[in-house]
Amino acid sequence: MSLCKKGDVDAFEALVKKHQKAMFNIAYRMMGSYEEASDVVQDAFISAFRGIKGFKGRAKFSTWLSAIVMNLSKNRLKQLRARVHHEKYSIDNPLPMNERRAQREPASGEPSPLERLEKKDIQQKVQDCIGSLDEEFRAVLVLRDIRGFSYDEIGDVLKVPEGTVKSRLFRAREAVKDCLKMVMGDL
Repeated sequence: MSLCKKGDVDAFEALVKKHQKAMFNIAYRMMGSYEEASDVVQDAFISAFRGIKGFKGRAKFSTWLSAIVMNLSKNRLKQLRARVHHEKYSIDNPLPMNERRAQREPASGEPSPLERLEKKDIQQKVQDCIGSLDEEFRAVLVLRDIRGFSYDEIGDVLKVPEGTVKSRLFRAREAVKDCLKMVMGDL
C-alpha cells in the first residue's frame, strides 16, 4: 500500500488485479449492464489511483474501493435516467436494443442449451428484480448478499448506521422476494 501511495503504478496494478472482479460484480449488480459496469469500474480505479494518497487505512482497502464504485454507480444511474428523460426518439426509428452475442455450443457433459437458457432466464429475472429496487436498497443488498460485507463495512461504505443497514436489507430482500413471486410464481 505504501508503494501505491508513492505513485508506484505496478503496485497499484497488483491491487487492480486483486479487486477488479469483485468491483465489477458490485458495479454490474448496481448498473445491470456489462458496458456500464465496465465504465464504472474503470472510473473507480482511476479515482482510487488519484486519491490513494488520501486513503487513511481506517477501513479495508476493498471497503474504500467499494464505496467509490457504489458512488460512481449511483451517479451514473442518475445520469442515465436524466439522459433517457431528455432524449427524444423518432417514431420512424426503432428504440435501441441491447446487442446479444451468439454463445458457443457446450462440450458434452455440460448442461443442455435448454437448461442453460432456463438458468440464464432465472438469473436475468433476479437481476431485473434487483435492478428495480431503489438505489439505497439495491446497494445494501449487493454489498451484503452478493459481496458478503459485514453490517459495519456496509455502514462505512454507505455512511449510514448499522440499524439502517439492517432495515434496508430486510426491506430489499422482501421486495426482491415479492418481485420474483410476481414474475415467476411461487417457487
